[in-house]
Amino acid sequence: MTNEPRATQDWSKPAAMAIPKGGFFPDKVEQGRYGPIFPKTPACYCFSIVAKVIPGREEVFYQYAKNIERTVAEQPDCLAILQLHYLRWVLFPIKAETYFMYQGIFDTDFDKYTEDAVSLFGITGLRTVFENLEGFPADWQANPAAFVEFVRDHQCPSFLEYAEYPYVSADEIKKALKVKAAFSDMLDQMQ
Repeated sequence: MTNEPRATQDWSKPAAMAIPKGGFFPDKVEQGRYGPIFPKTPACYCFSIVAKVIPGREEVFYQYAKNIERTVAEQPDCLAILQLHYLRWVLFPIKAETYFMYQGIFDTDFDKYTEDAVSLFGITGLRTVFENLEGFPADWQANPAAFVEFVRDHQCPSFLEYAEYPYVSADEIKKALKVKAAFSDMLDQMQ
């Protein structure tokens, strides 16, 4: 389904895709700049990273979340370069150690997303919460390949992805909502 031309993908019908163990279709592996590209699914591009938190750094994650909340409130387009649909951050315990799960759904491929993230941090001068994960490269800002390698090494590929409105980009959703709002306003003015 992912190799179909965009025009033939029907957003009006829900779609699900079973993904082979390992995250790739063996006969359709596309190589990116840093390795194989995870396939586009009905949910667009996604990844889930699971990594161990450096002991004692758990509070940093909560503070970082507050900083992102504040930044997005002040500058709603601050993360626009990432072409995100959703992000989810989860801290959870395994055998008295804390792990971090980062789940992202976005409109670009895996390599571009991670490169754009490094670029975003470089432009803003911000640090990444990933610096609080065991094994994260100290030179990540100057070495995007090391950042990507860390993310790839900690990627836990899904084996099923579902979308109620498949293959629709975040920009397409925003445009549709603008049309809906304009149509609502027009109807309100007619009353």
